Amino acid sequence: MAAGERTDDNRTWFDSGLRFECRRCGTCCRGRPGYVWISDSEIMGVVGYLQMQLDSFGRQYLRQVGDRKSLVEKSNGDCVFWEKSIGCRIYPLRPAQCRAFPFWRQNLSDARTWESTARSCPGIGKGRLFTARDILKRRERTW
Repeated sequence: MAAGERTDDNRTWFDSGLRFECRRCGTCCRGRPGYVWISDSEIMGVVGYLQMQLDSFGRQYLRQVGDRKSLVEKSNGDCVFWEKSIGCRIYPLRPAQCRAFPFWRQNLSDARTWESTARSCPGIGKGRLFTARDILKRRERTW
């Protein structure tokens, strides 16, 4: 069984829920190279939000990785849409991967990993209580 999955008695280590409130600090958006997967429907939403042409958006903000698309990064590893003075420029329409943070599979593997993630994310442990069901749904909607 994979870590963070439900056990035979249908429980997880986070069965009583986890608190999280996005502080829009950008810690999860900055400095770490990687992929921010974005679907075609999400691309269309962001294109409309930014009032851009699809081809211009693609050239400026996307990279093809196999059969998927990812947002490009700035040279320092920051997300292309992160700006220190305002935060995420596309926050209302950010990709599902971003909306699901911190409830990513790797962060939910066990309580120790969650606590480690919390040391760099000031929103973990604050705000809304997400039920285990909410958390598992968010996790499954991502890449």
